[in-house]
Amino acid sequence: MSHDHPVPAPGAPELRADCGSCFGLCCVALPFAASADFAVDKDTGRPCGNLTDGFGCGIHARLREEGFRGCAVFDCFGAGQRVSQVTFHGTDWRGAPGTAGRMFAVFPLMRQLHELLYYLAEALELPQARPVHGELRSAFARIDGIARGSADDVADAAVAAERADVNVLLLRSSELARAGVPGRKRDHRGADLLGARLRRADLRGANLRGALLIAADLTGADLRSADLIGADLRDADLSGADLTASMFLTQSQVNAAKGDAATRLPPALARPAHW
Repeated sequence: MSHDHPVPAPGAPELRADCGSCFGLCCVALPFAASADFAVDKDTGRPCGNLTDGFGCGIHARLREEGFRGCAVFDCFGAGQRVSQVTFHGTDWRGAPGTAGRMFAVFPLMRQLHELLYYLAEALELPQARPVHGELRSAFARIDGIARGSADDVADAAVAAERADVNVLLLRSSELARAGVPGRKRDHRGADLLGARLRRADLRGANLRGALLIAADLTGADLRSADLIGADLRDADLSGADLTASMFLTQSQVNAAKGDAATRLPPALARPAHW
């Protein structure tokens, strides 16, 4: 892949989950523990009891009501269909049990790679980050090359090192983009804002990377151009909040939060059905 190869937008099909083209990998490969997010325990490699013969979810429309909120907010960024249809060429783990272990091991690594591709694609849409666009494109090409490779290529990839390298570029992109936002820009990176009262707060251009915003009151808050990468928005109230042009916000974060018809989202993200 050359550096001038078109990079997909963050909302492009290849960077969005397509469950119909996946072999239910998130329902098998990943473990979960009984908690507020999951009704039962499940080990790595054991199919969830709700997984159907056709690799669908038998309670998909009732996940929250049945105690599987964690499933309702999960996003693989398109890794599921990549592993199912590209890495393993459409051969499913039920039809070829010998592939199961390898497939389940590759999926979580591919998800991390696709998450990085999603963030890099978004950073490349920031005109203010033009000084690092060349490096962003190089990183995208490198990681996409790994993702396009064999199961061994993905398994052997230094994913942690890739994450560290990409994070430097994303932080620089964020700094460049937020520098042009007028007014005072709050720095809440990694802050504990659990349950914080931030109603109608002016958070334009704020650094909220990794902030703990569980159950925070963000009703009517202005989050335009805020960096929200890794922010924990579980049960945060985003009713009436403006998140247009917010940076590195994912569908998973939005799905975990609360909102209403007045919440304004970036165009690549969908309004959750439970809002």
